[in-house]
Amino acid sequence: MVVNKCSSAPVTDNRLGKMDKFALLFPGQGTQYVGMGEDLYRDYPAARSIFEQANDILDFDLAKLCFRGPGEELDLTHNAQPAVLTTSMACLEVLTQRVPVGRCRWEAVAGHSLGEYTALIAAGSLKFTSALRLVRKRGQFMKEASEENPGGMMAVVGLNRDQVENICREIREFVRVANLNCPGQIVVSGERKALLEMEKRAKEEGARKTVNLSVSGPFHSFLMKSAAEKLAREMETIEFRTPEIPFLSNVQGDFLSGPSEIRESLLRQVDSPVLWENSMRKILEKGTKTFLEIGPGRVLTSLLRRIDKTVTVYNIGDGKSLGKTVDLVTRNP
Repeated sequence: MVVNKCSSAPVTDNRLGKMDKFALLFPGQGTQYVGMGEDLYRDYPAARSIFEQANDILDFDLAKLCFRGPGEELDLTHNAQPAVLTTSMACLEVLTQRVPVGRCRWEAVAGHSLGEYTALIAAGSLKFTSALRLVRKRGQFMKEASEENPGGMMAVVGLNRDQVENICREIREFVRVANLNCPGQIVVSGERKALLEMEKRAKEEGARKTVNLSVSGPFHSFLMKSAAEKLAREMETIEFRTPEIPFLSNVQGDFLSGPSEIRESLLRQVDSPVLWENSMRKILEKGTKTFLEIGPGRVLTSLLRRIDKTVTVYNIGDGKSLGKTVDLVTRNP
């Protein structure tokens, strides 16, 4: 079982400056890759335990899928979501076991979309076993909703929110803003025909580029409503606790603490935009300047540096990056 071993006070470290405040960030779907977590599984019993729990809970060899693929199967929504969550938790569990009590202290936690479930585990609000079952179902429900309402997602780079929303309103087929990630990067979600029109009009408006995302459906839009409704039924028996570490919600772009409002936010997140930039600015307002991105990839690191170039961000996604971060946190003042 994953146990939160961290408090919400700041860390003192010579390499970071006195009394720096840390926040933990957890990535979402799309960051998965074949081989993720394998060195942690091999070298750390704590990580091995997380993967073995996941195998038992899901009743299939998730570890083998993460380590060996094939990539096409790992990328499937109902596989990618539990795979990213499990790998992220393996990273966090090893980190919290290797850092002495009193040196591992977090100011806030946040996760991008799927990553919110990992953040809630880290904050002591949700059990790993419950979260893993939920995200497996979440992926299945999103897959089913995508089959009912085919579509996709596209990143638009170089336009602001008003420009993108104006284009959305002008397109006859359905397309809406889905992620507000950072200045100049907005993700839209919609029907395939609408995305083709968005690509054309965005470039005419002056967008630097558009990128079709490798996802199976129009996530974070009302086309996912049936997935949210099914997930609501799954959540009825899941216990949520008040977070021990301040938790930031994607939907509100603000801190939430009540178990019922956290549950409602997770449901709304399925068919509502992800306000990532708003969330990061909320943390920055608290004075936090040092962040740890925990899990596969470095997407959140890149986004955060576009939001605020003065922040310090460390990524923990494998054994090498883990070792560097443990050395940073535990170095004597």
